[in-house]
Amino acid sequence: MNRNIVCISRKFVVLICLFFFLGCAHRSNRLSTLQSGKWVDLTWSFDEQSVYWPTNVPFTHEKVFQGMNDQGYYYSSFKFGAEEHGGTHFDAPIHFAENGNSVEKVPLEQLTGEGVVIDVTAKTSVDRDYRISTEDFEWWEKRNGRIPEGAIVLLNTGFARHYPDKQKYTGTNLAGAAGVENLHFPGLSPDAAKWLTEQRKIKAIGLDTPSIDFGQSKDFMTHRILFANNVTAYENLANLESLPAKGFWIVALPMKIKGGSGAPLRIVAFLPGP
Repeated sequence: MNRNIVCISRKFVVLICLFFFLGCAHRSNRLSTLQSGKWVDLTWSFDEQSVYWPTNVPFTHEKVFQGMNDQGYYYSSFKFGAEEHGGTHFDAPIHFAENGNSVEKVPLEQLTGEGVVIDVTAKTSVDRDYRISTEDFEWWEKRNGRIPEGAIVLLNTGFARHYPDKQKYTGTNLAGAAGVENLHFPGLSPDAAKWLTEQRKIKAIGLDTPSIDFGQSKDFMTHRILFANNVTAYENLANLESLPAKGFWIVALPMKIKGGSGAPLRIVAFLPGP
């Protein structure tokens, strides 16, 4: 498919979602809100430094051709290789739930929604194995109100400041099984995952670390709880510190891989203007 058509289609979906979400009474008000709003990119660029799980093959990007061709005009083309789970990426429920949705089956309405940010940097700065608890969300709600049903919850651990330094970001430079054994970074506790899915009925959750489970997890129970409820996840996010606690909209568009358990992700936030 023509790349321009793909880009136009994606922009069209984004605009339609925003119009619906903002619910302005008049077309002029909707346009004014869009024009005065702010976009924030929550995606890391993919390159040879992109952080992947220690047992995964790193991202590759190789030149096929670049320069003046035989017909006398400039042309460039490249090929890339990537495992599903690396860099800023999307976790589909089938990643840990046998009957969960694969990437292409996740409904479009689950890829967009009202966002909230939970800032836990004070705790993760003193404990890199910190597991975000139900109490952290209750503390947030006392200051910001109840997390809306169907929200997209983003967890700001502050670890994005280390990306892509693997030693600082993940706790190790090692690859393979030895690398997995030495992973140290924060994640969401299973109890909090259960509370978010059952009590707040969120549609998705994301954070600025390599995994929604903390680095030393052996059973990936947080993944299992979320995905059993068809809640999707975003990992290795960027720029969460640029977002307010609430009052913004998320658009998360993964590469549409048929049967995929995950995919590279372009995710953005829209902050409505005054």
